[in-house]
Amino acid sequence: MTRHFRSPESRYLQGFSLIELMISLALGLIILVAVLSAYTGAASAAKMAEAQGRMYEDGQAALTILTQQLRMAGNNPDQTNRLDTSVKDPIYTKPIASGLTYGGDILPVFVDSSITPAFELSDYSIRGCDGAFSNINAATSLDGLVCAVPDPVIAVPDSIALSYEADDFNTVPTTATPPLPTDCLGYALDKIKAVIPGIPAGYGSDVFSAELKDVFYFVADNRFYIDSSSATAAPSLYCQGNGIDSTAQPLVENIEDMQITYGVEIPDGQTRTVAGYLRADELLATPDPDVLAAFTSQERWRKVVTVRICLLVRSENAVVSDLASARYFNCAGTLETAPPDDLRLRRTYSTTVMLRNWLEIAGPT
Repeated sequence: MTRHFRSPESRYLQGFSLIELMISLALGLIILVAVLSAYTGAASAAKMAEAQGRMYEDGQAALTILTQQLRMAGNNPDQTNRLDTSVKDPIYTKPIASGLTYGGDILPVFVDSSITPAFELSDYSIRGCDGAFSNINAATSLDGLVCAVPDPVIAVPDSIALSYEADDFNTVPTTATPPLPTDCLGYALDKIKAVIPGIPAGYGSDVFSAELKDVFYFVADNRFYIDSSSATAAPSLYCQGNGIDSTAQPLVENIEDMQITYGVEIPDGQTRTVAGYLRADELLATPDPDVLAAFTSQERWRKVVTVRICLLVRSENAVVSDLASARYFNCAGTLETAPPDDLRLRRTYSTTVMLRNWLEIAGPT
């Protein structure tokens, strides 16, 4: 019988036992689960951080647009070398009707009506609604805007409209030669022609002529509201401008709500000290006779010196795991305990804007 002897090296060629294999597999699975858990957590955190970052960018972009526009509301600067009776380009009517006088005579102001729609002098530089404007696309001026009847059950976003004298510096001009001022959507504005008195006939502070002269200027009329984009079905901040061939378009997507309150100055004295914040319907409601009852609608809007805006922004995609994590605080500061079931993140962003071009008014007599 032949005997086989093991070489000393053969002991290194032995395989693992079944128990060793099972232990190795178990350890490998534990490590794999740990790695996958860490990756999933990191991916979820990165997804949440990206969603929050995009929400912040959307919110700040929308607030920046609204802030810039509100700061321009009512812009109607004094023109150089003009008589006090016609120192400004004719954009807004006076709170108390009065004609332009020169040497005791009333001088007319003519505004060219050849553009479509015809330019109309306005009683307002800013107007708002608790909800939507029912004729936001049809009204030819801020004066003609009408607030839609609010739904007593369903809360809807607020709307705001404003106007100002536009030029190459406070708007993004076109590339045409010469460049033209634009509305909120970048559409060129129509040039307005007016015939006014008060242009100097020569040099010197006392040398003026009553002869009527032509002046040319531009007026931006921009209206902001929340609507759903037909392309993406995403709620967005929209603007309707008054530029040539301008049509309403979304500016910033994923803006679900806009709530606006107005800082109204102390009724007496015109100190520009905010007495309190009112919603649009509260500003126009029948108030205490000692407060705003004696003021017209036009005069009440000219009492607004600051505007407080709150925007509700949502994430573009679902990023939370359950409805409890989707809860959020709305613009009223109330916790929404029954959020939509789309598992999107929601957050509010707000700012307060002082109206730089405040239109002084004469108190009621």
